[in-house]
Amino acid sequence: MRLFGRKSQDEGAGPGERVAGFWQWWESARPELDAAVAAGESGKMAELLGPAVAEIHADLVWELAPGGEAAHALVVTAAGDAELRSLAHRWARGAPAADLLWEFHPSRRASADPGAVTLEAGGIEFGMDKLVLGLRVPRGALRVDVAAYHPIFGELDESSRMDATLLALDRLLGEDEVARWVGEITAAAAPPMDAVPAVHLPAVVADVAGDWETGQWATLEGRTASGAPLVASARYPLRPVDYPLLDQHIAITLPYRVKDQDGLPQGESLAALRTFEERLGELLGALGDDAVLAVHLSAERRRVMHVYADEESDAAAALKELAATWKEGRARVDVSADPSWSAVAAFLA
Repeated sequence: MRLFGRKSQDEGAGPGERVAGFWQWWESARPELDAAVAAGESGKMAELLGPAVAEIHADLVWELAPGGEAAHALVVTAAGDAELRSLAHRWARGAPAADLLWEFHPSRRASADPGAVTLEAGGIEFGMDKLVLGLRVPRGALRVDVAAYHPIFGELDESSRMDATLLALDRLLGEDEVARWVGEITAAAAPPMDAVPAVHLPAVVADVAGDWETGQWATLEGRTASGAPLVASARYPLRPVDYPLLDQHIAITLPYRVKDQDGLPQGESLAALRTFEERLGELLGALGDDAVLAVHLSAERRRVMHVYADEESDAAAALKELAATWKEGRARVDVSADPSWSAVAAFLA
């Protein structure tokens, strides 16, 4: 018997249907869940929640944590998998209102007292109070590279050391902040030079984050695969974690007529593109949080605008309608699922 009494993942149920099925199940299973958590029956909770979360997606990870306002928090997370981040956030968006017992989160939150936290990796428990970090901020980067070390790492294999490191970073910063501000991560087999207690990481990240101003754009120049000049503008820093529900890629390609010797727009075509971008900005403003322009680039007599949108919104239809007004050639609009923002990977910071 299917857990939700409907199509499973393998039978073609869509993400929205699977999320809705989970919350229908939650409502019916709530009395049993409440009783199990009140009795501290972790095995029973796993027996109930594990299959239910797996019905949404087998690779989602769930855990119970102390709540902020409620007594308990149910966390269902992509655990760093960018392909699943939007699904975890759709799960949270579909949740019932928090009450005195339960609240719901799509990512792990930072601990209020990380030094007192005990975690488990490779079957071994370890206290975060003995975790130390080597920290480096590369020049010009808005990220902190981290090398982590704990005395138990000598007893763990490489994979378990990395698991322990990632869990610890989530407790120090919160999972989303790790995605936002932490760069290269190393699980060291020996203490890094100039290592500091792990509890100092949030302060270092706060210093780096203080150098960031919202609404910035970066202009970049390069070459296409054929060697033609290319000019691009991208939001900076560009990070999918800031737009977790925007999992649909919409590429608008506009051919233009008037170009310079490098194939870049000028004159009337440049003016027409600027007018189109103004209209695009107005449309995106009307869509609110449902869509964002991430990158636009010009090369070889074409401008491509990379928009990301909530696949459950009307953004794609609205953008197709706008593109149809372009008068310097036939505009093309390509729509695809891209929760990891792979189409603009070269511009991610």
